[in-house]
Amino acid sequence: MARPRILVTRPITEDALALLRADGDVTVGPGDREATRQETLDSLRDADGILIVGHTKVDGALLDAAPKLRMVANFGVGVDHIDVAAATARKVWVSNTAGSLTETTAELGWALILSTVRRVAEGDRLVRAGQWKGFGAFFFLGTELPGKTLGIVGAGRIGQAVARKAPAFGMKAIYWSRTPKPDFGAPPRELDALLRESDVVVLTVSLNAETRHLIGAREIGLMKKSAFLVNIARGPVVDEAALAGALVEGRLAGAGLDVYEKEPEIHPDLLRCPNAVLAPHIGSATVETRRRMGLLAAQNLLAGLRGELPPLVLNPAARDPGPRAS
Repeated sequence: MARPRILVTRPITEDALALLRADGDVTVGPGDREATRQETLDSLRDADGILIVGHTKVDGALLDAAPKLRMVANFGVGVDHIDVAAATARKVWVSNTAGSLTETTAELGWALILSTVRRVAEGDRLVRAGQWKGFGAFFFLGTELPGKTLGIVGAGRIGQAVARKAPAFGMKAIYWSRTPKPDFGAPPRELDALLRESDVVVLTVSLNAETRHLIGAREIGLMKKSAFLVNIARGPVVDEAALAGALVEGRLAGAGLDVYEKEPEIHPDLLRCPNAVLAPHIGSATVETRRRMGLLAAQNLLAGLRGELPPLVLNPAARDPGPRAS
Protein backbone atom coordinates (compact mmCIF):
# COMPACT_ATOMS: atom_id res chain seq x y z
CA MET A 1 0.00 0.00 0.00
CA ALA A 2 1.38 3.43 -1.00
CA ARG A 3 2.50 5.72 1.78
CA PRO A 4 0.29 8.81 2.13
CA ARG A 5 1.66 12.12 0.95
CA ILE A 6 1.60 14.81 3.62
CA LEU A 7 2.15 18.56 3.29
CA VAL A 8 3.22 20.52 6.39
CA THR A 9 2.92 24.17 5.43
CA ARG A 10 5.66 25.44 7.78
CA PRO A 11 8.29 23.77 10.00
CA ILE A 12 7.19 22.23 13.30
CA THR A 13 9.17 20.40 15.99
CA GLU A 14 11.33 17.51 14.86
CA ASP A 15 9.54 14.95 17.01
CA ALA A 16 6.23 15.80 15.33
CA LEU A 17 7.82 15.62 11.88
CA ALA A 18 9.43 12.28 12.78
CA LEU A 19 6.00 10.94 13.75
CA LEU A 20 4.62 11.93 10.36
CA ARG A 21 7.63 10.61 8.44
CA ALA A 22 7.29 7.20 10.07
CA ASP A 23 3.98 6.70 8.26
CA GLY A 24 4.06 9.03 5.27
CA ASP A 25 6.08 10.97 2.71
CA VAL A 26 6.33 14.47 4.13
CA THR A 27 6.92 17.78 2.36
CA VAL A 28 7.54 20.85 4.51
CA GLY A 29 6.68 24.28 3.15
CA PRO A 30 9.21 26.89 2.02
CA GLY A 31 10.71 28.10 5.28
CA ASP A 32 9.09 29.55 8.39
CA ARG A 33 6.75 31.91 6.57
CA GLU A 34 3.29 31.82 5.09
CA ALA A 35 3.46 30.13 1.70
CA THR A 36 1.88 31.95 -1.20
CA ARG A 37 -1.40 30.64 -2.54
CA GLN A 38 0.34 29.25 -5.61
CA GLU A 39 3.06 27.55 -3.57
CA THR A 40 0.40 25.82 -1.50
CA LEU A 41 -1.55 24.73 -4.57
CA ASP A 42 1.59 23.36 -6.24
CA SER A 43 2.56 21.37 -3.14
CA LEU A 44 -0.93 20.10 -2.39
CA ARG A 45 -2.07 18.60 -5.69
CA ASP A 46 -1.08 15.02 -4.85
CA ALA A 47 -1.37 15.29 -1.05
CA ASP A 48 -3.51 12.99 1.05
CA GLY A 49 -3.22 15.19 4.13
CA ILE A 50 -2.21 18.73 5.02
CA LEU A 51 -1.05 20.11 8.37
CA ILE A 52 -1.77 23.85 8.44
CA VAL A 53 0.76 25.90 10.42
CA GLY A 54 -0.28 29.54 10.43
CA HIS A 55 -3.21 30.98 8.52
CA THR A 56 -3.09 29.35 5.10
CA LYS A 57 -6.59 29.82 3.66
CA VAL A 58 -8.29 26.50 3.00
CA ASP A 59 -11.39 27.10 0.89
CA GLY A 60 -13.38 25.22 -1.71
CA ALA A 61 -11.07 26.14 -4.56
CA LEU A 62 -8.00 24.86 -2.72
CA LEU A 63 -9.78 21.65 -1.74
CA ASP A 64 -10.86 21.09 -5.35
CA ALA A 65 -7.22 21.44 -6.43
CA ALA A 66 -6.32 18.50 -4.13
CA PRO A 67 -8.59 15.62 -5.19
CA LYS A 68 -6.78 13.06 -3.02
CA LEU A 69 -7.03 15.10 0.17
CA ARG A 70 -8.67 13.30 3.09
CA MET A 71 -7.48 15.20 6.15
CA VAL A 72 -6.78 18.82 7.16
CA ALA A 73 -5.08 19.13 10.56
CA ASN A 74 -4.79 22.62 12.02
CA PHE A 75 -1.81 23.57 14.20
CA GLY A 76 -3.90 25.67 16.56
CA VAL A 77 -7.42 26.00 17.86
CA GLY A 78 -9.07 28.70 15.73
CA VAL A 79 -10.15 27.54 12.27
CA ASP A 80 -11.51 30.80 10.87
CA HIS A 81 -9.09 30.35 7.94
CA ILE A 82 -10.49 26.91 7.11
CA ASP A 83 -13.87 26.49 5.42
CA VAL A 84 -15.07 23.53 7.47
CA ALA A 85 -18.37 23.37 5.58
CA ALA A 86 -16.56 23.16 2.24
CA ALA A 87 -14.32 20.41 3.61
CA THR A 88 -17.33 18.49 4.90
CA ALA A 89 -19.01 18.70 1.50
CA ARG A 90 -15.89 17.16 -0.03
CA LYS A 91 -15.63 14.40 2.60
CA VAL A 92 -12.49 15.84 4.19
CA TRP A 93 -12.03 15.74 7.95
CA VAL A 94 -10.78 18.86 9.75
CA SER A 95 -9.15 18.83 13.21
CA ASN A 96 -7.59 21.31 15.60
CA THR A 97 -5.43 21.18 18.74
CA ALA A 98 -8.02 22.27 21.30
CA GLY A 99 -6.80 22.04 24.88
CA SER A 100 -3.10 22.16 24.02
CA LEU A 101 -2.66 25.89 24.54
CA THR A 102 -5.33 26.85 27.07
CA GLU A 103 -3.18 27.75 30.08
CA THR A 104 -0.39 29.22 27.95
CA THR A 105 -2.73 31.66 26.22
CA ALA A 106 -4.40 32.51 29.54
CA GLU A 107 -0.95 33.32 30.96
CA LEU A 108 -0.32 35.69 28.07
CA GLY A 109 -3.67 37.32 28.75
CA TRP A 110 -2.60 38.05 32.31
CA ALA A 111 0.79 39.28 31.11
CA LEU A 112 -1.04 41.81 28.94
CA ILE A 113 -3.39 42.79 31.78
CA LEU A 114 -0.51 43.44 34.19
CA SER A 115 1.69 45.15 31.58
CA THR A 116 -1.18 47.43 30.63
CA VAL A 117 -2.58 48.42 34.03
CA ARG A 118 0.90 48.89 35.57
CA ARG A 119 2.35 50.52 32.41
CA VAL A 120 5.26 48.06 32.28
CA ALA A 121 5.95 48.27 28.54
CA GLU A 122 5.58 52.04 28.59
CA GLY A 123 8.02 52.24 31.49
CA ASP A 124 10.51 49.99 29.71
CA ARG A 125 10.52 52.35 26.73
CA LEU A 126 11.04 55.31 29.05
CA VAL A 127 14.05 53.74 30.76
CA ARG A 128 15.65 52.65 27.48
CA ALA A 129 15.24 56.17 26.10
CA GLY A 130 17.17 57.59 29.09
CA GLN A 131 14.18 59.63 30.24
CA TRP A 132 13.82 58.20 33.77
CA LYS A 133 14.83 60.83 36.32
CA GLY A 134 14.15 58.91 39.53
CA PHE A 135 11.38 58.41 42.07
CA GLY A 136 8.41 60.75 42.34
CA ALA A 137 5.23 60.42 44.40
CA PHE A 138 3.08 60.97 41.33
CA PHE A 139 5.43 59.48 38.76
CA PHE A 140 4.10 56.87 36.31
CA LEU A 141 1.03 55.91 38.29
CA GLY A 142 -0.81 52.79 37.19
CA THR A 143 -3.96 51.03 38.38
CA GLU A 144 -4.23 48.28 40.99
CA LEU A 145 -6.40 45.21 40.47
CA PRO A 146 -7.80 44.18 43.91
CA GLY A 147 -11.49 44.98 44.16
CA LYS A 148 -11.84 45.42 40.41
CA THR A 149 -14.07 43.45 38.00
CA LEU A 150 -12.71 41.26 35.21
CA GLY A 151 -15.08 40.76 32.28
CA ILE A 152 -14.54 37.69 30.09
CA VAL A 153 -16.05 37.87 26.61
CA GLY A 154 -16.24 34.28 25.35
CA ALA A 155 -16.03 31.83 28.25
CA GLY A 156 -14.63 28.77 26.54
CA ARG A 157 -11.52 26.92 27.72
CA ILE A 158 -9.22 29.94 27.51
CA GLY A 159 -11.74 32.40 28.92
CA GLN A 160 -12.40 30.19 31.91
CA ALA A 161 -8.65 29.70 32.45
CA VAL A 162 -8.20 33.50 32.53
CA ALA A 163 -11.09 33.80 35.00
CA ARG A 164 -9.70 31.12 37.33
CA LYS A 165 -6.65 33.30 37.95
CA ALA A 166 -8.70 36.38 38.87
CA PRO A 167 -8.96 35.63 42.63
CA ALA A 168 -5.17 35.61 42.90
CA PHE A 169 -5.29 39.30 41.99
CA GLY A 170 -8.31 40.08 44.16
CA MET A 171 -10.64 40.46 41.18
CA LYS A 172 -14.22 39.33 40.62
CA ALA A 173 -14.77 37.60 37.26
CA ILE A 174 -17.96 37.90 35.22
CA TYR A 175 -18.63 36.64 31.70
CA TRP A 176 -20.63 36.86 28.50
CA SER A 177 -20.97 33.84 26.26
CA ARG A 178 -23.28 32.70 23.49
CA THR A 179 -24.01 29.62 25.62
CA PRO A 180 -24.24 29.58 29.43
CA LYS A 181 -21.30 28.09 31.34
CA PRO A 182 -22.66 26.44 34.53
CA ASP A 183 -19.13 25.75 35.81
CA PHE A 184 -18.10 29.41 35.66
CA GLY A 185 -19.40 30.11 39.15
CA ALA A 186 -21.46 33.13 38.16
CA PRO A 187 -24.46 33.72 35.92
CA PRO A 188 -23.79 35.17 32.46
CA ARG A 189 -24.13 38.90 31.80
CA GLU A 190 -25.51 40.59 28.73
CA LEU A 191 -22.59 41.95 26.71
CA ASP A 192 -23.55 45.60 27.20
CA ALA A 193 -23.89 45.11 30.95
CA LEU A 194 -20.51 43.38 31.14
CA LEU A 195 -18.82 46.20 29.26
CA ARG A 196 -20.33 48.82 31.56
CA GLU A 197 -19.41 46.95 34.74
CA SER A 198 -15.90 45.68 34.00
CA ASP A 199 -12.62 47.39 34.82
CA VAL A 200 -10.70 44.99 32.58
CA VAL A 201 -12.32 43.26 29.59
CA VAL A 202 -10.56 40.22 28.10
CA LEU A 203 -11.66 38.92 24.71
CA THR A 204 -11.33 35.15 24.20
CA VAL A 205 -14.25 34.55 21.84
CA SER A 206 -13.80 32.64 18.57
CA LEU A 207 -13.99 34.53 15.29
CA ASN A 208 -16.98 34.03 13.02
CA ALA A 209 -19.52 36.17 11.20
CA GLU A 210 -21.29 37.00 14.48
CA THR A 211 -18.17 38.07 16.37
CA ARG A 212 -16.41 40.07 13.64
CA HIS A 213 -16.18 43.63 15.05
CA LEU A 214 -18.06 42.47 18.12
CA ILE A 215 -16.25 45.29 19.90
CA GLY A 216 -16.67 48.49 17.91
CA ALA A 217 -17.17 52.17 18.62
CA ARG A 218 -20.56 51.65 20.29
CA GLU A 219 -19.29 48.89 22.58
CA ILE A 220 -16.13 50.78 23.52
CA GLY A 221 -18.33 53.76 24.32
CA LEU A 222 -20.11 51.67 26.94
CA MET A 223 -16.87 50.96 28.83
CA LYS A 224 -15.56 53.05 31.69
CA LYS A 225 -12.96 55.63 30.74
CA SER A 226 -10.76 54.01 33.39
CA ALA A 227 -11.15 50.52 31.86
CA PHE A 228 -8.72 48.39 29.88
CA LEU A 229 -9.35 46.11 26.89
CA VAL A 230 -7.26 42.97 26.26
CA ASN A 231 -7.60 40.88 23.10
CA ILE A 232 -6.16 37.35 22.97
CA ALA A 233 -8.89 36.06 20.63
CA ARG A 234 -8.66 37.08 16.95
CA GLY A 235 -7.87 40.54 15.64
CA PRO A 236 -11.08 41.14 13.67
CA VAL A 237 -13.15 40.74 16.85
CA VAL A 238 -12.16 44.38 17.51
CA ASP A 239 -12.58 47.39 15.25
CA GLU A 240 -8.97 48.60 15.47
CA ALA A 241 -9.73 52.07 14.15
CA ALA A 242 -12.41 52.58 16.82
CA LEU A 243 -10.09 51.27 19.53
CA ALA A 244 -7.21 53.50 18.44
CA GLY A 245 -9.50 56.52 18.42
CA ALA A 246 -10.72 55.80 21.94
CA LEU A 247 -7.15 55.42 23.23
CA VAL A 248 -5.94 58.61 21.54
CA GLU A 249 -8.90 60.62 22.83
CA GLY A 250 -8.69 59.26 26.39
CA ARG A 251 -12.04 57.48 26.24
CA LEU A 252 -10.33 54.25 27.34
CA ALA A 253 -7.42 53.90 29.77
CA GLY A 254 -5.44 51.32 27.83
CA ALA A 255 -5.35 48.16 25.75
CA GLY A 256 -3.25 45.02 25.51
CA LEU A 257 -3.32 43.25 22.16
CA ASP A 258 -1.79 40.02 20.91
CA VAL A 259 -3.82 39.82 17.70
CA TYR A 260 -4.69 42.26 14.91
CA GLU A 261 -7.18 42.70 12.09
CA LYS A 262 -4.68 42.39 9.22
CA GLU A 263 -1.69 40.59 10.71
CA PRO A 264 1.16 41.35 10.60
CA GLU A 265 -0.05 44.88 9.76
CA ILE A 266 -1.17 47.02 12.70
CA HIS A 267 -3.33 50.12 12.53
CA PRO A 268 -0.86 53.04 12.45
CA ASP A 269 -2.74 54.95 15.15
CA LEU A 270 -2.30 52.02 17.55
CA LEU A 271 1.46 52.22 17.05
CA ARG A 272 1.33 55.80 18.29
CA CYS A 273 -0.61 54.96 21.47
CA PRO A 274 1.70 54.77 24.51
CA ASN A 275 -1.16 53.19 26.48
CA ALA A 276 -1.36 50.20 24.13
CA VAL A 277 0.76 47.10 24.79
CA LEU A 278 1.28 45.34 21.45
CA ALA A 279 2.50 41.74 21.41
CA PRO A 280 3.31 39.85 18.17
CA HIS A 281 0.67 37.06 18.38
CA ILE A 282 2.56 34.95 20.93
CA GLY A 283 -0.36 33.55 22.93
CA SER A 284 0.75 29.94 22.47
CA ALA A 285 4.45 30.69 22.00
CA THR A 286 6.19 28.55 24.59
CA VAL A 287 8.54 25.67 23.89
CA GLU A 288 6.29 23.24 25.71
CA THR A 289 3.05 24.33 24.07
CA ARG A 290 4.33 24.42 20.49
CA ARG A 291 5.67 20.89 20.98
CA ARG A 292 2.28 19.71 22.26
CA MET A 293 0.53 21.39 19.36
CA GLY A 294 2.80 19.75 16.78
CA LEU A 295 2.41 16.28 18.22
CA LEU A 296 -1.35 16.61 18.58
CA ALA A 297 -1.76 17.94 15.04
CA ALA A 298 0.38 15.08 13.70
CA GLN A 299 -1.63 12.49 15.65
CA ASN A 300 -4.88 13.94 14.32
CA LEU A 301 -3.56 13.87 10.76
CA LEU A 302 -2.27 10.31 10.88
CA ALA A 303 -5.47 9.01 12.45
CA GLY A 304 -7.51 10.58 9.66
CA LEU A 305 -5.27 9.13 6.98
CA ARG A 306 -5.68 5.68 8.52
CA GLY A 307 -9.44 6.10 8.25
CA GLU A 308 -9.85 6.48 12.01
CA LEU A 309 -11.85 9.33 13.50
CA PRO A 310 -9.21 11.87 14.61
CA PRO A 311 -9.16 12.70 18.34
CA LEU A 312 -10.08 16.35 17.78
CA VAL A 313 -12.09 16.23 14.56
CA LEU A 314 -14.45 19.16 14.04
CA ASN A 315 -16.67 17.59 11.38
CA PRO A 316 -16.98 13.87 12.24
CA ALA A 317 -19.82 13.36 9.77
CA ALA A 318 -17.65 14.41 6.81
CA ARG A 319 -16.81 10.86 5.80
CA ASP A 320 -16.85 7.22 6.74
CA PRO A 321 -13.62 5.25 7.21
CA GLY A 322 -11.75 4.60 4.00
CA PRO A 323 -10.05 6.73 1.33
CA ARG A 324 -11.78 9.55 -0.47
CA ALA A 325 -12.51 8.78 -4.09
CA SER A 326 -10.32 10.78 -6.45
